[in-house]
Amino acid sequence: MVNRQSQNSRAGLLRRFGLQGALASALLAVSMLPATGASGAASAFVRASVNGFTVDDKPFYVTGVNNHYLTFGSQNEVIRVLDDSVALGANVIRIILQPVIGSLDGSAATIWNWRARADASDLGVAGTYLLYWDPQKNTMAINDGPDGMQKVDFLIAECGKRHLRLIIAFLDFWDYTGGAQQMRAWYGSSDKSGFFFRDPRTKRDYQNWIAYVIQRVNSLTGSAYRDDPTIMAWELMNEGNANPESLRLAWTAEMSAYVKSLDSNHLVGSGYANVSEKLSDLTIPTLDFGTWHGYPLYYNLTVQQFNDTISEFCGLASTAEKPVLLEEFGYARSNPDQNAAYTMWLNTLTARHDCAGWMVWRLVAPQDSGNYPVDEHDKFDVRNDGGQLWNTLRAATRAGRQREASGLLDVTGGTSSPPSPAPRNDR
Repeated sequence: MVNRQSQNSRAGLLRRFGLQGALASALLAVSMLPATGASGAASAFVRASVNGFTVDDKPFYVTGVNNHYLTFGSQNEVIRVLDDSVALGANVIRIILQPVIGSLDGSAATIWNWRARADASDLGVAGTYLLYWDPQKNTMAINDGPDGMQKVDFLIAECGKRHLRLIIAFLDFWDYTGGAQQMRAWYGSSDKSGFFFRDPRTKRDYQNWIAYVIQRVNSLTGSAYRDDPTIMAWELMNEGNANPESLRLAWTAEMSAYVKSLDSNHLVGSGYANVSEKLSDLTIPTLDFGTWHGYPLYYNLTVQQFNDTISEFCGLASTAEKPVLLEEFGYARSNPDQNAAYTMWLNTLTARHDCAGWMVWRLVAPQDSGNYPVDEHDKFDVRNDGGQLWNTLRAATRAGRQREASGLLDVTGGTSSPPSPAPRNDR
């Protein structure tokens, strides 16, 4: 998620594409299958092809959601989001491994409000932490208990039961729940954009964290994370805004190679989001796919201009011969043309053979308080409320399954002609 103006903004933080005639009828049964992109449970790993993703050499078109609190919400809150993901027809959920804190005894300060009494959606983590500073050993430590990595075990196991894939970012760049900013603070640095990516101590900590996660054995399933096809891909960091760009690219090359040295099963992406740099990291051979995050408001783009940007980035994917995901996007419900905008963008994403998929920011479900999250800042939230946006997104996930079954992606590298999308409602 792009940087917001307040903590609550982080927490607050498409017309149908149809196939025609006999083809649509033939695909009706397919559209009712679990959203795996192939068949049944996740028994095979997702792979990258020239123009998109595949499972068992069949097209896998991503129709996904983001949720920021699944690693620290209660089990019931997690289940509600996963069940609504299934109801939406999503096939991938993107998460970030968090929180990160200072030391438990307070000798190393936690730079964010770890003990806030708030709903999970508003970053109330209820004592959960994954990484912390151990002052006795003077080093990073990992919490593998029930208020730590066992929560991630639960999430992965529950996704597997529902045939949902996961994109997992190892770390967040932002300090909303600690992230890379907390890790640089362990060493007393105030440099938010360069220190973490340069300093040998933070680089060592980060690699130790990667190695731990990849090699961890799930306490509920008995499978090592690196052997679990429920995980679609690893991402190095959510929006890792290292400066200068040369530092970001060097760090990305080094760390993606490190992930590949430990795990040959899973795809690796950078998680980088900035539109202005136009997927410059796609040239790194140890990155399997590209990512970008799209919020027209923050780029001063009209709805039509953002649609043009989607086409531009899919074209960049074609040139690089790697899949590219629009893995975050949002447009406020206060805009009267919200539904028309989502309809336009999702039509474009589904119709273009060089677009690998989309992931909306963000799907939420009722908190343990019984209420939906309050989202009065960005107003991007998606809810299973039977409303217009929900129905538009459901139509788009069905179109994604139909696209897969139509063979729109030729996994040998070529492409078939895309079916014609439904007429668009332009702004």
